[in-house]
Amino acid sequence: MARRALLVVDGYNVIYGTTRYQGLIDEHAGAGALADVAHLSRDPYGHDPFGRAREALLADVAAYAQGTYDPVIVYDAAGNLADDRPDFSAAGVRVVFSKTGESADTVIERLVTKARRENRDVLLVTSDNTIRFTVGGVPVTSISSQLLATDIGTVAKDAELAREERSHDRMTLEDRLSPEAREKLWKLLGR
Repeated sequence: MARRALLVVDGYNVIYGTTRYQGLIDEHAGAGALADVAHLSRDPYGHDPFGRAREALLADVAAYAQGTYDPVIVYDAAGNLADDRPDFSAAGVRVVFSKTGESADTVIERLVTKARRENRDVLLVTSDNTIRFTVGGVPVTSISSQLLATDIGTVAKDAELAREERSHDRMTLEDRLSPEAREKLWKLLGR
């Protein structure tokens, strides 16, 4: 059995590069809050302005990749003061934070190089031309962050339409009976 292609998503590149996720960044601390990322990582209350955006991206990537890709989202944590973001998996998506002093680009290069050695196809999602040109070529296909967001939007709309169609289907026993059987049931019930 052939392995599924690897989907590598440059997490913050997608979050910053698309309106779908930008609106989920919590900028409650003021207009300049995101300018001082080191300050945010030292917040004594553990406030994470990117939490909602990362959760939405995780859910979207899980739905997008389902059955087709082995997805990995890579976040750049090079500016972190401490290695307090553990890698984890959720909804079939592996989430990787680069280590302190290491860029997401380095992690992406490592993942793609390993996939190449395994003769495995890769779909790389980033709008960062440097990383696209660094790791591009066979068997790597690159798409922009915006294209992924557009594709995810299409998947989300299709899922919503399917949910709406299912919600209109009544699943009562009466609805599943033929008209003749329903008439007999009504007579038995005295209707």
